[in-house]
Amino acid sequence: MKRIAIFASGSGSNFQAIVDSIKNGTLQVEVRLLVCDKLDAKVIKRAEKEGIPTFSFFPKSYESKKKYEEAILQVLQTYEVDWVILAGYMRLVGTTLLQAYEGKIVNIHPSLLPAFPGKDAIGQAFSASVKVTGVTVHFVDAGMDTGPIIDQEAIKIDSLDTYESLQAKIQVIEHELYPKTIQALVMGGNIHEK
Repeated sequence: MKRIAIFASGSGSNFQAIVDSIKNGTLQVEVRLLVCDKLDAKVIKRAEKEGIPTFSFFPKSYESKKKYEEAILQVLQTYEVDWVILAGYMRLVGTTLLQAYEGKIVNIHPSLLPAFPGKDAIGQAFSASVKVTGVTVHFVDAGMDTGPIIDQEAIKIDSLDTYESLQAKIQVIEHELYPKTIQALVMGGNIHEK
């Protein structure tokens, strides 16, 4: 069984969706570790409740990104992590982790990339008055949301949608698409880069 580490910075709804998919048997991986860059993030409480070890760190206490990524890498190696799954991790992954886990770091983003990369993709979609947005699962490279796309699912933006209602619709899709895509990836399944 493949061993994953989940990187998150916030509430951890995708973290929980992954854990729940493992519990219900639709995702066959072992979550070895949560990595979190916010010492007060809600996701840490979720990990504690699930009995999942946490490595939380304060980036500014390190002299450089390279230094904190070296610390993360050491912990990942200690826990024998095979895959890194980003789930609301609000930092660009640097060279240290990209080289160590080449082709094994995956992210989920709340838009149909390449549209609306970066922060607040939902707000960007509203500002652009698009009729369709969605969710993208992609491999991570050195850019911001620029890695090869693994899978996507579109969501229609209705005229009555608010930021909150669209976010809720996107999270429903994320919580189904991400575990399914992770399962296909770790099993070497039939997911093709788009």
